[in-house]
Amino acid sequence: MKYKALISAPYFQPIAQKYQERFEKEGIEMVIPKVNERLSELELLSLVGDIDAILCGDDRITRKVIESAPKLKVISKWGTGIDSIDQEAAKEHGIPVRNTLNAFSVPVADSVLGYILCFARDIINLDRKMREGIWMKKLTITLSECTLGIIGLGNVGNQVLKRAQAFGMKVIANDIKDMAFDIMVPLDKLLKEADFVSVNCDLNPTSLHLINETTLAMMKPTAYLINAARGPIVDEKALINALQKGAIAGAALDVYEEEPLPLNSPLRKMENVILSPHNTNGSPRAWEYVHENTVNNLIEVLKSGNK
Repeated sequence: MKYKALISAPYFQPIAQKYQERFEKEGIEMVIPKVNERLSELELLSLVGDIDAILCGDDRITRKVIESAPKLKVISKWGTGIDSIDQEAAKEHGIPVRNTLNAFSVPVADSVLGYILCFARDIINLDRKMREGIWMKKLTITLSECTLGIIGLGNVGNQVLKRAQAFGMKVIANDIKDMAFDIMVPLDKLLKEADFVSVNCDLNPTSLHLINETTLAMMKPTAYLINAARGPIVDEKALINALQKGAIAGAALDVYEEEPLPLNSPLRKMENVILSPHNTNGSPRAWEYVHENTVNNLIEVLKSGNK
C-alpha cells in the first residue's frame, strides 16, 4: 500500500529527511511544502486532494480542508494543542487526530519563570541602561514578595506552580475544572491579587479572549501578564490599550492572535513588553520525543487500516 503524507509542521520539516528511510519502508511518500509558521485553509486546499496523512503544526485544518481530502486517514499533530484542527469534522469523517500530551510542559514552565524573573529583578531594563552607558541603581523585588496567579492548572500550570513555590512565591490558581486545592480562587480574585498572571489554559470556546478589557481592568497597575499558551486567549487590542494607558505594568508574550506578529504591531515598540516567537517549547529532549511520537502516531494509524 502506498501513501502520501503532507509534512507541514515547521519544527519537523528541517529534520524530515532523517525519517525518509523509515517512511519509504512503510510505503509513505513525503510531500513537503514551503511553510511560513503555518498553512492557511486556502494553502491546504491546494495540497490535500490526494493526501493520506498530515503531519501538521498549527495549520488551519478546517472542515472545508477535511472535506476536500477524500483519502485522508490521519492527522498527526506535532505538539500538544489541536485547537487549529476542526475535531468535530475529523470525527464525522472517521479521521483520528493524534497529538503528544504533556510534550512541552517543562520548557514552557521554565520560560514563564524566566519572564517573571526578568520583570521582578528588572534584568532586561538594567542591561539596556548599562549598554547605554547609564550606571543606574534601582530597587527591585524578590519572588518571595510576590503573588503568582496561574490560569489553567493542567500539565504546564502544575510545572509553573512547582517552580514558583520553589522561589517562595505565594501561588493562587483558577481552572474551569472543579479542583479541590486550597490555592484555587475565582478568576476575579486571582486577577485582583496577583502580581504576575500566567495564562496556561487551552484555547477553547470558554477561553477565547478570556483576557479582555474587563479582566485586564481587574489587574493591579503594578501587575504583569504572561501568555505562553495560545494567542487568542488574550484580546490583543485590549492588552495594547491597557499597556498604553498604564493599566498594567507590562506583559511577556510568546504567542499572538496573528503569527508571525505583524511588523507594525505596537507591542514591538513597548519597552515593558518581552516578546518571543512562539518558542517557549524549545528543548532538544522535548523536540526529539515529539518528532518520534508524531511519526509513530501517523504510521500506527496508517498501518491499522483506519478508514
